[in-house]
Amino acid sequence: MLFTIISSLLLLFAQNPIKITGESVYLDRYEYLILESDEDLSIENVVNRDDFSLLDNENKNFGINNDVIWLKYQVENQGENLEKYLYINNPSLDSLELFVVQDGKVLDSYLGGRLVDFTRRSIPSKSIIFKVDIPNEGQVDLYLKVNSVNKKIITSSVASREFLERLINRENILFGIFTGVIVGLFFYNLFLFFSVRDKLYLIYVIHTVLVWFAQSSILGYTQEILWPNFIWMNLRAGVIFSSLVSIVGIWFLRVFLSTDKFVPKLDRGFYFIYLVYAFILVNAFFFSITVSYQTLLVTQSIVVIFVLLVAFSILKLGYRPARYYLLAWSVFMLGIFLFVLSEMGIIPTNDLTAYIMPLGSALEVVLLSFALADKINILKKEKEEEQAERLKVLKQNEELVREQNTLLEEKVRVRTDELEQALRNLQNTQSQLVSQEKMASLGQLTAGIAHEINNPINFVSSNITPLKRDIKDIMEVIDFYRTTGQSEFAPESKKKAADLEEELELDYVLEEVDQLLKGMEEGAKRTVEIVKGLRLFSRVDEQDVKKVDLHDGINSTIILLNSSIPGKIRIVRDFGELPMVECLAGKINQVFMNIINNAVHALSDHIDTIKDPKIEIRTRSLGDSVVVEIEDNGPGMPEHVKERIFEPFFTTKSVGRGTGLGLSIVYSIIENHKGTMEVNTEVGQGTTFIITLPTYQSNSKNE
Repeated sequence: MLFTIISSLLLLFAQNPIKITGESVYLDRYEYLILESDEDLSIENVVNRDDFSLLDNENKNFGINNDVIWLKYQVENQGENLEKYLYINNPSLDSLELFVVQDGKVLDSYLGGRLVDFTRRSIPSKSIIFKVDIPNEGQVDLYLKVNSVNKKIITSSVASREFLERLINRENILFGIFTGVIVGLFFYNLFLFFSVRDKLYLIYVIHTVLVWFAQSSILGYTQEILWPNFIWMNLRAGVIFSSLVSIVGIWFLRVFLSTDKFVPKLDRGFYFIYLVYAFILVNAFFFSITVSYQTLLVTQSIVVIFVLLVAFSILKLGYRPARYYLLAWSVFMLGIFLFVLSEMGIIPTNDLTAYIMPLGSALEVVLLSFALADKINILKKEKEEEQAERLKVLKQNEELVREQNTLLEEKVRVRTDELEQALRNLQNTQSQLVSQEKMASLGQLTAGIAHEINNPINFVSSNITPLKRDIKDIMEVIDFYRTTGQSEFAPESKKKAADLEEELELDYVLEEVDQLLKGMEEGAKRTVEIVKGLRLFSRVDEQDVKKVDLHDGINSTIILLNSSIPGKIRIVRDFGELPMVECLAGKINQVFMNIINNAVHALSDHIDTIKDPKIEIRTRSLGDSVVVEIEDNGPGMPEHVKERIFEPFFTTKSVGRGTGLGLSIVYSIIENHKGTMEVNTEVGQGTTFIITLPTYQSNSKNE
């Protein structure tokens, strides 16, 4: 029952033709037939088919495919006998054939579409217009065959020439406004590019040009203005320029928002999008335009959402230029969504969906221009803040310039002193290296001199004892003669003897002889000690490790330094029982010499301020090692000096008194003997050097 009612209604609608009255009538009711691309029927075969479907008051999107669409309009001309035109408001349709049929007979046929020679169109326009002769009497059927690889959205009207010209002029004015906006933005930003040389403006200029080409191709104006009879380009212009404008738009986005810096992971997604657009372009150039257009619509829908996500993510990071970009892209995104939805047939096609893309594109480029201007303002503000900060710093620098000059002069002076000191250190080092060989020879000479002096001094010291004995004997004889003479000499002889003793000052001479003998004995002993000290200290003939008595080395060192030690300084020896120690005796003596000598210098520089200046040398045995402590009660050292005393060329002595090599050599000697050295010091509390040496240098005691 329901089916019967619906069929009756459809038949009723089909039997009621569209009345053509006035200037314009919108063909809102028609029947359609969809055929496969390989099913080619003549108009006679189509007229006799009864499987047309009725569509009433709705714009149907027949999709993007290669199907052939037949549309059937039932019209009745009730107006004046004026020229009538069938207006198809979709300039992207490839090929259309219009047949005027009355009572099953074809009265007229016409060709149209963007593949038709532009000069053969009844009204030169981007739109598809047929000049049709519709009889005033009776009902006629208009059969429209549509064959196109592009979208098949068909809105038709029958109107007079005057009405169509007004409609076309209105569209041209709107397109002219759109073009004017694009041209203004083009030259303005091109001028900015040549002024500031920022590639972002060049990208924007390219993007603006491609926006114009893309929208003009969609609206059909590129065919009307640029290449009216270039069929290959007419077929592909919409896909090519839509893809290119998207590619350049993404390029602009990546540079404008620095996506590789703020969202590097999302930025890598654009490379995949580039590949998709490359596929679309290659396919459009060489293969299927239909597949390219279908892919483009899906890609555009995904890209606008992805770009929106990227811009929003960057805005959340606090990058201010993303605000205008987000606004511009939102407007453009709305236009794309409505356009794509209408292209896919999801929403009906109307004037809004037909012109939303040009409007959205125009608003996008305008807002992007505002975004560029906003970025300029931000950069200008940042530049002003930076200049203000620089001016502040400059003023501070001007205030500090005198101090800096003074400091610079002082640094130059200090640096000059350092260089002079470095030069002196180098000269001292050179002197040390040159004199090292001299010292070796001098050591041999010292040992030789000590050996040679030892023989005569032994002779002197050994003869002093018999000499004292002989003089004692002589003194006994003199005493005997003096005693005997008093009793036995004549008065005259006594007087002569007394005068002679007085003249010779015999008592003084005898006392002086005794003093001379004591001085000779003491000098001989002192000379023997010095010779022994020289022989013990030098030991230049000993190049191998030998067992030595460290006490002998310390004593010999003190003997050699005795002449340079002020009388106020006491040397305190606190020697324990030490075993014989394996070492290079001459090197160890050098260690004692340098440390004791440094202690003497430290005490001498403050001898008037120290109550009881003294150097205390303590030794003790620790089983397999021995410890030697050399302590002075001098001024001590601060921490920063203590940390550097073993550095080569570091010295606190005045120029000419020290080279800074002594303690460095000492440290190397102790280290080579597998020993350790510690320094305990504090300002005002003196300094103690603690030397620990192993008793045996070899791995085995019996080795």
